[in-house]
Parts: sequence; C-alpha cells; structure tokens
Amino acid sequence: MTTLKAAIKVLDCFRLFLFLIVFRIVNKFWHFPVPAFIGPFLDSNIRRRLQPPDKVIKRSGIKQGMRLLELGCGSGAFTTSVAKAVGEQGKIYAVDIQPAMLKQLERKLARPENQDLTNIELIQANAYELPFEEDSLDLAYLVTVFHEIPDRDRALREIKRILKPGGILAITEFLLDTDYRPASAVIQRCQCGGFILNENSGNLWNYTVRFKKPSSGIATN
Repeated sequence: MTTLKAAIKVLDCFRLFLFLIVFRIVNKFWHFPVPAFIGPFLDSNIRRRLQPPDKVIKRSGIKQGMRLLELGCGSGAFTTSVAKAVGEQGKIYAVDIQPAMLKQLERKLARPENQDLTNIELIQANAYELPFEEDSLDLAYLVTVFHEIPDRDRALREIKRILKPGGILAITEFLLDTDYRPASAVIQRCQCGGFILNENSGNLWNYTVRFKKPSSGIATN
C-alpha cells in the first residue's frame, strides 16, 4: 500500500511537471493568469513541500500584529498559515483577480480546522486598483505572482501607495513556475520602482526578495 501511494505521488508530480512545461510554452504567446482549475494543486501538500509556508513567512518578514496584503492569493496555499502568523491582532487581505480562485479559498476557510481564523478578508481586485488607503498596510507579499502581472511597474506604484513608510514588499519566486525570473530581475524592477532592497534569501530554486518602502524624507527613484 505504501508503494502504491508513493507511485501515485510520483505520477502526480510527473503530471504537474508536464502541465507546467505545456503551460509555459502556451503562456509565451498568450499571457494569462494561472487557470482556476489548477487551484487544488496550488493548495496541495506537494506545493507546500516544494515551498514551505514557514520559510515564506520568515523570509518575507511577516510578524504578529501586522496588517498585510496577499496579492494573488489564489486558492489559499499560504493564506491560513500567514493568518496564524500575524495572530488575532493582525489582519490579512487576500486579494485575487479571479472569482473562481476566491471561491476555492472561501471553501477552504469554511472547513472546521479554519473556522477560528477570523482575521482574513477576501477581496476581488486587480493589482492596479487596490481598495486600500494610502500608507495603510505594513506588508505586501506575492508568491509566484509578480511576473504574471502584465504591467508590473504600475502594480509596484500601487503597492507602494498603500504601504506605510518603511513598509515591506516581499516577492517569492519558484523555479518551476511558468513565469519564473531570477532574483536579479526582481531586484532591478523593484529598485527602479522606488523600493529599497532589504534582503535576498533562498536560492535559484526558491527565493524571496524583500524590499522596504522608503520612509518620509528619503529620496526615491
């Protein structure tokens, strides 16, 4: 039975890799977000083994009591773990452009093990028009989402608008993602967008680059 389960896991991984290869090829010609039908994999134990939530939380600088934005939350692979990390005094705004992804996350939050999490708010919005006041959030994080956004410079301006002075922007990327770019590309783009590099952690396979919004009085690009 154990051998059968192992074989099934290997087969699932093979199917995933095959899908990612095909999706990467198609996405070169027609750019669109990851489709909602892949949501169950995005919120699977396989995904969490490849991208452990605790590492994403630590590298992103997420702390108790923070009010933060998860941009491109998808089906919620990291949402509940982050909600526990910020605690009852914190707040996580889970934003996605696709209603179908938010529906999957809504069903996840309705499970008995997640019903005590009252600090999560689901919001349908795009990266260019975020429904938050200026200088209102402590942190924004994106996991394998940044390079799915067609106009990344515009998105960075909007993220910068809603972050508090000194607020954190954390971008996590994963080599198997169809839109993967090296950390150097993320650093260059975000620095041109006026963010200050704070830390680059991880490796080629799975990394997080953390930036800060300049405090008042500090010149930006």
